[in-house]
Amino acid sequence: MDVWLGIDVGSVSTNLVLLDEAERVVAREYLRTRGQPIAAVQEGLARIAKAAEAKGGAVIRGVGTTGSARELAGAMVGADVVKNEITAHAVAALKVRPDVRTVLEIGGQDSKIIILRGGVAVDFAMNSVCAAGTGAFLDEQAQRLGLPIEEFGAYALRATTRVRIAGRCGVFAGSDMIHKQQLGFSREDIIAGLCEALVRNYLNNVGKGKKILPPVLFQGGVAANVGMKAAFERALEVEVTVPEHYDVMGAIGAALLAREAAPEQTRFRGFGEARLEYAAGSFECGGCSNQCEIVEIKREGALVARWGGRCGKWEQT
Repeated sequence: MDVWLGIDVGSVSTNLVLLDEAERVVAREYLRTRGQPIAAVQEGLARIAKAAEAKGGAVIRGVGTTGSARELAGAMVGADVVKNEITAHAVAALKVRPDVRTVLEIGGQDSKIIILRGGVAVDFAMNSVCAAGTGAFLDEQAQRLGLPIEEFGAYALRATTRVRIAGRCGVFAGSDMIHKQQLGFSREDIIAGLCEALVRNYLNNVGKGKKILPPVLFQGGVAANVGMKAAFERALEVEVTVPEHYDVMGAIGAALLAREAAPEQTRFRGFGEARLEYAAGSFECGGCSNQCEIVEIKREGALVARWGGRCGKWEQT
């Protein structure tokens, strides 16, 4: 079976998918990065290799990486394509829905919006400072309320009164939730109010000045929260669609980009990379006043790649 591998390494999760020749997801892995992207990529490779073997084996024809650690992951596995998250998510969304015009994406620690017209990404924006509304923030609030994050959104749908929560800042939102609890509001009403507050925050910051038109796709781990989906639909007054593989869309996009690149011979180093010892480090270049931080990665003690300089002096991949 010929397949294309996509890897999306973010601050909270690391996702891997295998797409077959029909561009269907034949295997997927979603795991926590836990501040160790090298270990997460290696664990993901080991897991997806087992999944591929269980389906009768696979021949990797191309590999794409994306996410905040895309350069690192690309150097590790031997990627054919290394692309930013905006491009990867847009490509995956267009595959699911070719006429999509707005992509709402909320991950573990960042949020983004992508505006597409005629199958082309024409504008985008990402959250800059505040992480209110991201997966990590919602995890924290679910734990504080003593609820599994998987059930958090369902509580919002059972609300009878959506309490007004201050959502412009994660700290203020948490404090306001405690205040509303002390006033006697139910968890359902508070969670529903929180979802609406976070949607307002998203639209007023990430989506500020953007013309949000349907069809609208909601991607990223937070798309599993049905309360957030419902809050977006009320705020936008349009239907919001959550794709089947909403949580690994970045990885799907990376795999699609690798397939599109159609390398004659993939640079993929093989699943055996999961067993090798990798180490990342950095140093400051003193060659000029820019004083660039140069990142380097070593495999079994041997230098594999360097990047980070403005002039390309140290670039090695």
